[in-house]
Amino acid sequence: MRKISYVLLATLLATAWQQPVVAGEPGTVTQELEARLFPTLNALEGSSSFPPALRTMLSERRQRIVACAMDAPCRVKASLWSVNEEKELADWAAEKHFGLMSNSARIRLMGESTQSAAVRELDGLNHILQVYGEGAPPRVPSIDGPDTQNLSLFKSDVGAAVMRNSLGDKEPNSTLDPSIGLSCDLLDSADRLDAIHFEHPDPNSAFFKADKPIPWTRYRYTAILVLGVGPERNGVPLSALSKLNVELAAERFHAGLAPLIITSGGTVHPRRTRFAEAMEMRKALIERYNVPPEVILVDPHARHTTTNIRNATRLLIALHAPLNRDVLTISNPAHISAIESPEFRQRNLIDLGYIPGRIGKRVSAFETTFRPSTFSLRIDPRDPLDP
Repeated sequence: MRKISYVLLATLLATAWQQPVVAGEPGTVTQELEARLFPTLNALEGSSSFPPALRTMLSERRQRIVACAMDAPCRVKASLWSVNEEKELADWAAEKHFGLMSNSARIRLMGESTQSAAVRELDGLNHILQVYGEGAPPRVPSIDGPDTQNLSLFKSDVGAAVMRNSLGDKEPNSTLDPSIGLSCDLLDSADRLDAIHFEHPDPNSAFFKADKPIPWTRYRYTAILVLGVGPERNGVPLSALSKLNVELAAERFHAGLAPLIITSGGTVHPRRTRFAEAMEMRKALIERYNVPPEVILVDPHARHTTTNIRNATRLLIALHAPLNRDVLTISNPAHISAIESPEFRQRNLIDLGYIPGRIGKRVSAFETTFRPSTFSLRIDPRDPLDP
């Protein structure tokens, strides 16, 4: 298996995507979600070096939460982190650097402090509690969030999550804070485990285990990124536009433009579909166009164009691909024009807080290029279905 040595979060990312959990281990869903969504907070579990003030704050939070017992609205509200609580924990985290960095160069991720990473995860934790525990609108209501149309069923699901969370009330030192487990229980109750879908088995494990050297300089592009365009009809695995994208990607691959193809697209359209765009495009590349399965990497999590590029970048970093070379990106003309627009750049800054890849030259009506950025390694549970 290739080892990622860029930054701490790259290591955590590889752990989340490539290393299976032992079958039958109790609580594995919650553990996997915690590791995937909250790598920074997860690193603090079981710390024995909390200063007295921080220990007192965490104890008061636990008492406040436990006092709610199985009163669902009370427990969800009590689990929310205040600005002052976030600051106290994040300040200490920045001070200690979690004891996980081997040298000072690894303390930051492209200029971001560990304090900022902790705050982002705590903000994401609050977002999950509000959306999946209180029914607040998600970022994109048409495709994300729990089913709140049946209010009584939604409340029942929240109640079940709270009951599960309350089982740990008699183990005061078992976790950093009960809110972390509650957020994962809420996602599980809502059947929104998208962040850890397709991990067992990992569809990319064979590619990484093969560990074959790739002669990057022989190719014009490091990879061909083919974007999914979700069907809007139930029961349809692959839309007409995705079929177009797949055909174009196969042509470019067989022409020798890149050593591999990345298919990108999650279980997004229509809402609650069980078809992952990336998996269906992979299948079409193999069955329709004789693309060897060993040259295809899949990203079955991306829900938006912003994260298509971000997740593809994560895979390329895991491969130690050269980041100073272009990735060929394929989709329909309207989609490519949208990617090149100033609005898309602004959307990245709003949704992600950074630009995951610098958009380059338009190659044709159906193709553009981008240069990956290591900013893409930042984990963001404010999008809990694809952090």
